[in-house]
This record gives sequence, structure tokens and C-alpha cells, in this order.
Amino acid sequence: MDKLHIEGGNRLDGDIRISGAKNATLPILAATLLAEGPVTVRNVPHLDDITTTVELLGQMGVSVTVDEKLSIEVDTSTIDKLYAPYELVKTMRASILVLGPLLGRFGEAVVSLPGGCAIGLRPVNIHVDGLRAMGADITVENGYINAKCERLQGTHLNLETVTVTGTENLMMAAVLAKGQTIIDNAACEPEVVDLARFLNTLGADVQGAGTPRIIIDGVDKLSGGCYDVLPDRIEAGTYLVAGAITQGRVKLRDVDPSHLTAVLDKLREAGATLDVQESTIELTMNGRPKAVDITTAPYPAFPTDMQAQFAALNAVAEGRGVITETVFENRFMHVLEMQRMGAQITLDGNMAISEGVERLTAAPVMATDLRASASLVLAGLVAEGKTEISRIYHIDRGYECIEEKLHQLGARIKRAPD
Repeated sequence: MDKLHIEGGNRLDGDIRISGAKNATLPILAATLLAEGPVTVRNVPHLDDITTTVELLGQMGVSVTVDEKLSIEVDTSTIDKLYAPYELVKTMRASILVLGPLLGRFGEAVVSLPGGCAIGLRPVNIHVDGLRAMGADITVENGYINAKCERLQGTHLNLETVTVTGTENLMMAAVLAKGQTIIDNAACEPEVVDLARFLNTLGADVQGAGTPRIIIDGVDKLSGGCYDVLPDRIEAGTYLVAGAITQGRVKLRDVDPSHLTAVLDKLREAGATLDVQESTIELTMNGRPKAVDITTAPYPAFPTDMQAQFAALNAVAEGRGVITETVFENRFMHVLEMQRMGAQITLDGNMAISEGVERLTAAPVMATDLRASASLVLAGLVAEGKTEISRIYHIDRGYECIEEKLHQLGARIKRAPD
């Protein structure tokens, strides 16, 4: 199992390209199951979660071809299994996203209950209840969701809580349902919008994505097509924080600034100067950052997936910062590791209260989930000495070539076998 070794203290300065969004690619790959013709998905990031999804499609008998530029061509005409096994689903929660497409197109699905990061309860009851309301017969037993239907029927769904994967699963199930489906209290994230655009490219009729009400008029079939995945806003935000925490300059290319409004506002509040253009963002931080208060909430508010990175920033910022986590109940595990590096952070329920210190000191630390691992990398960039981060398979699930990109910016970081 690999580790990352980081020699802290370098000011970052450079340009990098932002990869395609993992959280958009995964539902789009699941949605290719709805298409009767070949589909090509481009701007796909090279990540472990993408490899897992490709393997899952392959196990179903789907023909999947990956080219040297990591465009993925999917042909579902060879599918022979409507089954997502525990061995694959346990490593990645997004595997649940094959449930809606399989049921919507083939009328049958057997999908393991999901795994993924240990950041708190993320129940699938909203997915199951929504599909039942559309006419599916579903049982959950022995760790598997068993679903059958004739043809799903359009209906009015008012989701109990805002859920991205729940919105996506039900939207995909509805595109081939008979009649109209309305999803109220839908998630508004850019990744949901990207999925809707992809579905419409194949011939679906999805309106209102990006708002709390999505309206889907069912069609008889979806055809093939080509689609480019949107840029990864969380990767972009992470590298912007890397620039800020090292008091450096970082320019991002191939990014969509409109998806980062809440993050950019907090970076400005921390003292960063930002030059924002149509597809680039340049951050310059002259001097020590200022601590900021943050409350996470569904998009367009501050994203929970950027909370850990700002915890690292606050750890070395000037003043007191309070981060309130409202989305997941177990997402402060990175704080305990940062404390080993000298961070003055106390936990009080769903709040992390930091008193910024001028410098952190290197220590061996362990990644506990995807974004926690990114925060430990950021802390390592400014820690005195050599920080060793273990269990970095978490980071490989969500960041493409992170050590290469940080090295390109001037960081002293390398991957080494355990």
C-alpha cells in the first residue's frame, strides 16, 4: 500500500489543468445503461472509482473501451447480467446509481447495498421509496436490493431530504418511465445538471435540473451519443486552498468558476486575491491567511466536500475559525490527525473550532476518507519536516495524479511503497 511523503515549507507557484469531475462521471457512466446505441464519455478523470465503475459495467457484460486519452466508449448491446455484486459496490457508494437505470430500462436489478467513505450514515431509503412510488416491487434482504417492475410509471416525488445520488438515481429511472415524473426537493448540484444534459443528449426530456424541481417526461428509448464531463469543482477548490495555505500563486485552467462561488467567497475572506475568467482562476495569497467561519450545506451553499480542506487552512490562519458541518455527522476524523501535527482545533458536536498556529510540524498521519486525505496533504505542505500519509488509496479515489500536479506547482511530494 503506497504512502505520500511531503517535505513542507515550499510556496506553490504555477499552473495546472483541472480534470473532469468524478462526481459527474460516475452517474453518467451509470446512465449509459439506458442507451441502446454506443455512448462515448470524454474528459474522464483517471481515478480508482472510475476503474471500479468500468469493472462493474464489464461484469454485467457491457462492452467498455477506454482509449489513451481516457475517453470511455460504452456499448450495452452485450449486457447479460443485471447484477451489481458486493465485492465492487462495497468500495464505492456511487455503485448504487446503476439501480435506477437497470430498473428503468430492463425492469429488473439486483444491487448490493453500498459502501464508500466512513463519513456517516447515507441511507438508500429515498432511492428505494421513490422507485416503489414509480411502481417497482422491491425487497431488501441479505445485503441486496432486489427490484422488479413492468414499466415504471411517472409520479410526483417529494424527497424527504436533499440527496444528490437519490436525485440522480430517480431521474435516471424516470427518463424511460411512462408519463411525467416530478422530483421536488431535488439536489441542485452542477453534477446533477451535467447528468441531465447528458441524458438529454441521448434523447431524454429532463427539465429544471439545477433547481429544486425537476420535471421528466418519459420517452420510449435513448440513443447513443458523445458527451464531455464538466470540470471537477472540488479538485479545483482543493488546489486553490493549496495556493492559499502556502501563501503562493496557483492558476487553474479548464475550470468553471460559476460552480465555485461559495468557495471563492471564503478564499477572498481569507485574504486571497482572485483573477476569475471564463475558464481560469488565478489565486494569489500574499501573507498569512485569515481564519474563516464556514457552515456546510447543499449546493449552492458551501460544499461539505471542501470542509476538510478549509480546516487545514484555518489551522495555520490568523485568528479563530469555526466550521459547522450540517451534511454528515462523522466528518471531522481529519481533525484528530491534524492535532498530531500541532493544530489547535477542538471539536464541539458538529463544530470544529480552530485557533490558528503559525506553523504545523510533520508527523505520520493516516487518511480516513477521501477529502480528509486531501486536507492532510494540504497540512503537510506547510508543516516543518517530512509528513508521511498512509492509506492514500482514499485520495486515489478522487484526485487524479495529485502528487504530479502538486509537484508541477513546486511542492516537494512523492509517492512511495509502504
